[in-house]
Amino acid sequence: MEATILILALLFVAFMALGVYAGVKAIGAAKRGVDRTISQARRTVEDTTLRARSLGQMGVAGELAQLRLKLRTSMRATQDALQAGSAEDASLAESVSLFQRLSVHGGELDDELRQLERDPDRARVAERLQELRERTERITHSADSLRWAARDRARKFAEDDLSSLSAQIDVESGALRHWATAEPEPERETPWPEPEAGGVEKPGPTVTEQVWPEPPPAAGPQAIEPADPRRTAYPWQKPTRQARPETTN
Repeated sequence: MEATILILALLFVAFMALGVYAGVKAIGAAKRGVDRTISQARRTVEDTTLRARSLGQMGVAGELAQLRLKLRTSMRATQDALQAGSAEDASLAESVSLFQRLSVHGGELDDELRQLERDPDRARVAERLQELRERTERITHSADSLRWAARDRARKFAEDDLSSLSAQIDVESGALRHWATAEPEPERETPWPEPEAGGVEKPGPTVTEQVWPEPPPAAGPQAIEPADPRRTAYPWQKPTRQARPETTN
């Protein structure tokens, strides 16, 4: 009895621990989903604001907005391309690692541009625009290089796979249409034997001919002897009696 109660208690504790673990995992997943949604919404709002500033404002503020928008667009496109490619191509792991290092410099530049947008000293900010343009250009150029290299690699693999598949399909199509291309085999000729060194040529193989027996010679005309009327008997005639010899007294 005590053993049964102990087993039931252990099962209850195990189910409770499993329920708590599942609940924590579900809460964590929901929290990550909410954070991801909030981050995407915030990023969308910020990109829309930057696009509006780059088009609506002139001078230093408008150029800073253009630099930030260019930087963020390039980095996001490269991140999406590498994440999509690394799931199918393990050789992009090094490219992903390099992009993570590049993202550190991109994040620092984006933070600096954001701070400069709020800086009231526009003259000082204008002096640094050239340096900010060069840094933005270097980072975006590196990001674009990684992105296009990953796309070119994926396109090359797709072309190679398509070429191999087309060749296999051509071979299979030819095998399915073998009756259309089959040709009769040429007749083999019997080679004649080479003459021997003595100059005497052996007769080659001859084809056995069927010899038909010759008909017997035709007999000449023979005389037809008339039938003996005494020996000829017809079914309607009665047999004749043999003549008795005459007796002498």
